[in-house]
Amino acid sequence: MTLRVLVAGALIAVLAGCALSIPDAPIETPEPAESATDFVARVNAELSELAEESGSAAWVQSTYINKDSARLAARAQERNAAFLSRAVAESTQYDLAAIDPVSARALRQLKLGTAQPAPDNDAARRELAEITTRMEGLYGAGRYCPAEGECRTLGDLVAVMATSRDYEEQLDAWLGWRTVAPPMRDDYARFVELTNAGAQELGYGNLAEMWQSGYDMPAADFDAESARLWGQVEPLYEALHCYVRRELSETYGEDRGPLYGPIPAHLLGNLGPQGWANITYLVAPYPDVESPDVTTALQAQDYTAVQMVELGEDFFVSLGMPELPESFWALSQLTQPRDRDVVCHASAWPLEGGNDPRIKMCIEQTGEMLSTIYHELGHIYYFLAYKDQPTLFQDGANDGFHEGIGDTITLSLTPEFLAGLGLVDEIGEGDEALINTQMQMALDKIAFLPFGKLIDEWRWRVFTGDITPDNYNAAWWDLRTRYQGVAAPVARSERDFDPGAKYHIPANTPYTRYFLAHILQFQFQRALCDAAGFEGPLHACSIYGSEAAGDKLWAMLELGSSQPWQDALEAATGTREMDASALVEYFNPLLGWLETQNEGQACGW
Repeated sequence: MTLRVLVAGALIAVLAGCALSIPDAPIETPEPAESATDFVARVNAELSELAEESGSAAWVQSTYINKDSARLAARAQERNAAFLSRAVAESTQYDLAAIDPVSARALRQLKLGTAQPAPDNDAARRELAEITTRMEGLYGAGRYCPAEGECRTLGDLVAVMATSRDYEEQLDAWLGWRTVAPPMRDDYARFVELTNAGAQELGYGNLAEMWQSGYDMPAADFDAESARLWGQVEPLYEALHCYVRRELSETYGEDRGPLYGPIPAHLLGNLGPQGWANITYLVAPYPDVESPDVTTALQAQDYTAVQMVELGEDFFVSLGMPELPESFWALSQLTQPRDRDVVCHASAWPLEGGNDPRIKMCIEQTGEMLSTIYHELGHIYYFLAYKDQPTLFQDGANDGFHEGIGDTITLSLTPEFLAGLGLVDEIGEGDEALINTQMQMALDKIAFLPFGKLIDEWRWRVFTGDITPDNYNAAWWDLRTRYQGVAAPVARSERDFDPGAKYHIPANTPYTRYFLAHILQFQFQRALCDAAGFEGPLHACSIYGSEAAGDKLWAMLELGSSQPWQDALEAATGTREMDASALVEYFNPLLGWLETQNEGQACGW
C-alpha cells in the first residue's frame, strides 16, 4: 500500500469523525522467484523427465497387464499428477496478460495438460490413479464367460460381430461384451467426483468446461461449434441411415429389422456400433459390380504385421517425410502376444518426447486394420514433426488435428492407388463402381459421425451433473437414439453400464477429437490436393508422391500446439474455420444416389 493511500485513508477517517487507527501491514504479493520464461523452461524440463517415467510405466501396464504393472503405472501417474498440481499452483503467480505471449500460451497448455486433473491432495491423487488404472485393466483383461462354453476375449467377440449374420449369435456377442462394464460403474462415479474437484481447483466449473476450453475459444462457443458442424453433415447421415435400415429389414425381416425407427444396435457389424463397414456386403448398392476388397488380398498374399506397417511408412516417406526410427520397429507391439494379457486397442505413443515413438496394436490381415495403421502412423509422424518443440507444445493444434492426420492419408488410398499396390484388382470405371466404393467408405466415415459426437456429449453432461449415476445408462441410450437412430436390442437398466463397454470411457480419452478429425480430414485433403496440383473430383485424388503436399502438411505438423489451431488451420487450408463442406463434396455422388433410393421412404426415427 502506498503512502498516498495511507494518508488518504487517514483524512477520510478524520472527516468522518472516526478515530483513526493505523491499518495492519498490507499483504504484499511477492515477486516471482523466477521470470515466466525461466519458470516455463523449468517446467518443460521437469515434465520431459516425468513423461519418460510415466510413459514407460503406462506402456508396460498396457503390454503386460498384471498386478505389478498396474501398481507401477498407478504410482508413476500419481507422481505425474502431483507435479502438475504443484506446477499449476505455482503458475498462478504470473499474470498471463503481462508476460510474453509464448510463455502465456505455455502456461495455458500446462493447465490443460491432463484429461483427468487430480485434486491437490496426496490421498485423492492416489485414489484417482488407482481407479483409472483399475478401470482400464478391467477393460483390457475383459472376458465374456457364458454359462456354457469357453470364455471369449474382446477380439473373439469383434470377430463374431464382423462376420456372423445370425441374429441370436450377434445378440449374444453384443450382450456378452457388456458384461465387463458393470464393475466399473461405482469407480466411474467416484472418478467423476475426483476429476471435477481437480478441474475446479484449476479454475473451471467442472471437467466438461475444462475439456471444452482446450479449443482456443470459450467453452460455450465450442459447444455451439460442434453443434454447427453436426448440422452440416446430419442430412448425409440421415440419408445413409434410411437406406441401410431398409436393407437390414429385408435381410432380417421387419420383426427384427424394422422399416421405421431406430436400428437394433447389434445388426450393424460392430460392438459399438460406431462404424458399419462390416455389413458392406449386405447393403452394397451394386453387388454384382466389383468393389475393393483389401482384406482378401492381404490374406491371400499373407501380409505380415510388419509388412502392413511398411506400406504405411512408404506413403509418408513418399511425401518427403523421414523413415521411421529403428527403435520403432524394435519396440512397438504390432501383434497380440500369446503369453499375456495386453490392451489391443490401437494407440500411438510418443515416448522420450517423440524420439522413441511406438505403436501398440494387435494387427490382423484386414483392410480395417490397414486403415488403422495409417491412422496411427499419422500420430507417429505428428510426434516426429514437433519433437523439437518445448514439451508443453508437443501436441496437436487441437486434438482433432492429431486424430485427423492419418485419416487424411487414408483418403488417398483410392481404388487406383490400391490397385497399384496389388491390394485390389483393377476397378471398373463407371458410376456403379464409384457408388459401391463411396458406400463402403460412408459405412465407416459417415456412420461414425453421430457416435463421435455423442460420446463426449454424454460425458459433458455427466461432469456437469445433468446426468447422475442414477441415470447413466438411460441417458446413454437416449443420446444413442437421438443422434444415431440406434437402439439397444433388449431392455437395458441401471444395473448395466453400457458406456463402460467403450474403451474411451474407462480410459478417459476425450472423444470429440474423433468427430472433429472426421470433419478436418476432408478439409485437409482438399487443401493438400490443391497443393499437389490435382484436377478432378475430390474423391479421386491421391497425394502419394507429392512432396509439395508433404511440405504443406509438415509445416503445419511441426507447429505442434505452439499456435492456436485457427492459425495452423489457416496455414494449411487458407481458412480459420472448421468446415464440413469438403466432406459433403467428397460424398456428393453417393448423396445423390441415396436421395433417389430413399424416395417414398419414411426416413428418420
